[in-house]
Amino acid sequence: MLSVPLGRLVALCSRHAIAVVLAFAVLIAGATYASYALLGVTTDTDLMFSSSLDWKKRSDEMGRLFPQKQDQLVAVIDAALPEEAQQTALGLAAKLRGDHEHFNYVTTPQTDPYLVRNGLMFLDPKALERVLNTTITAQPFLSELAADPSGRGLFSALNLIALGVAQGQADLGNFHAALDGFATTLQHSVDGTPEPLSWERLLAGDLADLGGKFQFVVTQPKLDYDSFQPGGAASDAIRAAASDLPFVKSGRAHVHITGDTQIADEEFATVAEGMVAGLLGSLVLVTLWLILAVHTWRIIVPIIITLVSGLLLTTGFAAIVVGKLNLISVAFAILFVGIAVDFAIQFSVRFRAQANPDGTALSLPAALEQTGNETGHQILVAAMATSAGFLAFTPTAFVGVAQLGLIAGFGMVFAFVCTLTLLPALLRLFRPTAGHGTIGFAFARPIDTAIRHHRKPILAGFVVVALVGLALVPRLTFDADPLHTKNPKSEGMVTLGMLMSEPQYSPYTVDVLMPDLKQAAAMSDQLSGLPLVHDALWLGSMVPADQKTKLPLIQDAANILLPTLIVPNPRPAPDADALRAAAAKTAGDLGGVLDKLPANDPLRRIQSALAQLAKADDARVLATNEALVRFLPMQLNMLRDMLQVKEVGISDVPQQLARDYLLPDGRALVEVHPSHDMQGNRALHRYVGEIQKIAPTAAGSAIDIVQSAATMVHAFVTAAGAAIVMIAIILAVALRKLLDTALVLAPLLLSALMTVILIIVVPEQLNFANIIALPLLLGVGVSFNIYFVMNWRAGIKSPLSSPTARAVLFSALTTGTAFGSLAASHHPGTASMGRLLLLSLACTLIATLIFVPALLPKRAIDKE
Repeated sequence: MLSVPLGRLVALCSRHAIAVVLAFAVLIAGATYASYALLGVTTDTDLMFSSSLDWKKRSDEMGRLFPQKQDQLVAVIDAALPEEAQQTALGLAAKLRGDHEHFNYVTTPQTDPYLVRNGLMFLDPKALERVLNTTITAQPFLSELAADPSGRGLFSALNLIALGVAQGQADLGNFHAALDGFATTLQHSVDGTPEPLSWERLLAGDLADLGGKFQFVVTQPKLDYDSFQPGGAASDAIRAAASDLPFVKSGRAHVHITGDTQIADEEFATVAEGMVAGLLGSLVLVTLWLILAVHTWRIIVPIIITLVSGLLLTTGFAAIVVGKLNLISVAFAILFVGIAVDFAIQFSVRFRAQANPDGTALSLPAALEQTGNETGHQILVAAMATSAGFLAFTPTAFVGVAQLGLIAGFGMVFAFVCTLTLLPALLRLFRPTAGHGTIGFAFARPIDTAIRHHRKPILAGFVVVALVGLALVPRLTFDADPLHTKNPKSEGMVTLGMLMSEPQYSPYTVDVLMPDLKQAAAMSDQLSGLPLVHDALWLGSMVPADQKTKLPLIQDAANILLPTLIVPNPRPAPDADALRAAAAKTAGDLGGVLDKLPANDPLRRIQSALAQLAKADDARVLATNEALVRFLPMQLNMLRDMLQVKEVGISDVPQQLARDYLLPDGRALVEVHPSHDMQGNRALHRYVGEIQKIAPTAAGSAIDIVQSAATMVHAFVTAAGAAIVMIAIILAVALRKLLDTALVLAPLLLSALMTVILIIVVPEQLNFANIIALPLLLGVGVSFNIYFVMNWRAGIKSPLSSPTARAVLFSALTTGTAFGSLAASHHPGTASMGRLLLLSLACTLIATLIFVPALLPKRAIDKE
């Protein structure tokens, strides 16, 4: 048996306590230096899965072929007027293009000259005809503005309306909304609160928002993956540049930042904040549980030193073997503390209970050796089984958890070594007293008796629970959508939520790479017909459709409008006197036709405002002029360009746009957007399933989410199965009896099935963040069960009133406190991790403290 050699090891370490502590100090110093010099943390989520997976190969290849689409940081401009949003976007982009320290490229896709020039061509024929008819009707008005793009020209144009009303020839029905908006802007200016007039909305009406209400500045930041916020410097640069823009300073435009880089950065910051807050919040409670468990600081301090030492050694091991931790393997510290504290508490509580048969206290060296004899082999078996459970995850393709399993697996070895060597040495130095033979729970003896007397109905009840859990296993679902584990109140997620109603901004895209443009066109047609697909864009989507229908309409309008819109020498800008004179004349002309206008006609408000303007001071008059015509020249220039459009083909699409859909070797991309809300797992799986039937080699974010979920589930199923087998083999070798092995494994499986029930009932969704609760369930469950079964073999009659039960309970409370702090996090992923850890820990505790005592067979020494 290993109990005697391990007891001697404990005695040896206690006799040479100073030498052991000094040796560990050297080891810890080396581990600390290795951690400082070698250990890093990468926030690159591309490294979370094995690059040998087929879907990962396609995803990586797509990123390599279209690098400009990766790691984007997007500034979304929301403004009161479309022109303000556009000017803000252009101004922001101009500033950022000069910042080569933080950005690889900066673009404003909506202001691309090709798209702007062909803006009318991208309208459907009915909408185009409506816009052109409205514009042609306004031709006399526009002619005056082209010749004199100022308030003076605008007021002169209104004179034409007054003339038409006077002659009974003005049909203003189609212009009522435009005139009403103009009247409001004019009145605000006269009242001293000028607001710019949107000429885009004035001329195009509701069609002005067809392209969306937001403007975008798309950037690719230079990322620092050694930082918890790789794109943080670039985000700060965007905010600094935006803060000086005129419309942002005035509050009329707002710049929001989103994109995969921003959302990831915010998540890392939130997780770190939650971890720190949770650590500080749980420290007091953990200390309290240790006080209640062992009653003296002379043991609490050695336990804490032992835990920290083991954690530092494990961290040094990670630095040497792994080098860079990923977003899942950084959780090794939580797993280590959660299980290693159990080893230390088991040893310490049993140490406190050591006494001679007559109740007198043992000497400190004798008590330590006796504790080693009793607990050493139990902690060894628990450490080996737990380590095997973690190491079972190492060969899987889910690299994030594989790395975690490797570090945590060896961490259990370090925890065992520290518990049986460093902890006894520290206890010898701190000199606590032993001999507290009643260290267990005396009140639990009636409970022990009741469980033994009613063991059959208790076991029957647990069998029913297990069967229910087994039946519910098929209902377990895994949500791999990374958006669901992020803080919905963060800027990146709030901004993304603003955009989600528009399919073209959906984060759930699918990319299909075809050999050439012809096949891309055919694939686009096929995919566009699917029920859950909104559109399937390819390079040809950048070319307006129905040009033979649209071009004649535009050319007819151009023949009417362009001769009056193209003015070689427009009138110079007027001064305040000229503006007042024009306002007075127009007010007089409109005043002469007021009797012919309905009571609610906006021309009445316009006439009243102009009459006031004619008497205003220079500052107010000039401010009104600026508000009315600030965006007029830009809109007139855009209208001239759009009316001079010509037939275009794929070869006319500029390289800046074409590179997103066409590779130099001729291969062409089809980019698919969903038609419905894809935030549900079923909808997302149906959407991906529809596409993969037609394009089985598709890639893209939606594919990555679905396939990563399948990879994670397969990894955990495979690893869990392997872990159970490995743990069973270790138990069979250590316990040498099939029955004892079954007694350890049965409650482990029961606690897993009870956790399944709670996941369904609560409910709690399995996701990318909380799935690490499953290996922890194996580790904690195996440890607790081993102690009870091995003590039962050693002749313990009342397990719940024994020191082991006390150690298990306080170990669970200590671990649960740390998990509870995670559950209170503002980060949904971290909070779900904490909740699931608490649920699994509660199930493990129930299985250990109720099911195991009922399950243990009757022995000859047991009373009836």
